[in-house]
Amino acid sequence: MTEHIKVPLERIAVLVGPKGSTKELIEEKSTAMLNIDSQSGDIQIMDAKDPLKGMRASEVVHAIARGFSPQKALLLFDDEFLMFETIDLSNIARTEKDLQRLRGRIIGKAGKSREIFESLTNARISVYGKTVCLIGYPEQNAVARKGIDMLMEGSSHGPVYKFLEKKKSELKQAEMGL
Repeated sequence: MTEHIKVPLERIAVLVGPKGSTKELIEEKSTAMLNIDSQSGDIQIMDAKDPLKGMRASEVVHAIARGFSPQKALLLFDDEFLMFETIDLSNIARTEKDLQRLRGRIIGKAGKSREIFESLTNARISVYGKTVCLIGYPEQNAVARKGIDMLMEGSSHGPVYKFLEKKKSELKQAEMGL
């Protein structure tokens, strides 16, 4: 089985890595072959010896294509419970200016808002193009997604951070069995 993925041209070099190292690592961890067309951005993932690892290769390629560093994307191979999710902002933003405003609210000044989101949810967040992507455990992604939804609906950052702090403490209590 072969899967086809379109990757933005400016992300091809990141996917390949220095001297092909990232591509080789993905192939090794996924048991699949990657055929990368650097002119068109077309990626083929083929011949995975392990179908589940082959599916993970697809998620890793998508994560790198959507702005994650290879180090963060490759975490998907190391923990089967980690999830990769995409939120499409083009469904909400009516204009390019809307899209810029939404991205700015999520990223914050000098990346501060995104940093706070990551520290309070433990999910990794990438804002790229018309998407916001998450890598985290399902409960972490759900909390991050809710916070992002609140921001996109116009909530101020303060109440959103309070919500995230409350959820973080609830998750911590649930982990401790309280």
